Amino acid sequence: MSTVELTAENFDQTLNDNEFVLIDFWASWCGPCRQFAPVYEKASEKHEDIVFASVDTEAQQQLAAAFDVRSIPTLAIIRDKTLIYAQPGALPEPALEELIKQARDIDMAEVKRKAEEAEAAGATEQA
Repeated sequence: MSTVELTAENFDQTLNDNEFVLIDFWASWCGPCRQFAPVYEKASEKHEDIVFASVDTEAQQQLAAAFDVRSIPTLAIIRDKTLIYAQPGALPEPALEELIKQARDIDMAEVKRKAEEAEAAGATEQA
């Protein structure tokens, strides 16, 4: 599966329709972004059950700001509409594959339970 261009218009639908989404934030003038692009594309062909999306930070400044992207390339991973990873830097192929494996292995029920606990604790502190 090739990468999908993510825009403000299709962002919500892409996340609502897919359990597992990787997002590459990039710009055409960014050398490391251009180096990472073939690695990202190759991974998209190996993992057809994952949506590999890309965000052109120049054209989609609102999305980049929403993810607090300060350096590119930045890779974000979203599972079950929950952001589980967001870090800048171009990854070599083995590191990207390991990251995908780790993201697959995460127990999302546990992640959501901890998020709910943290939210409840925050509500208690504010009361």
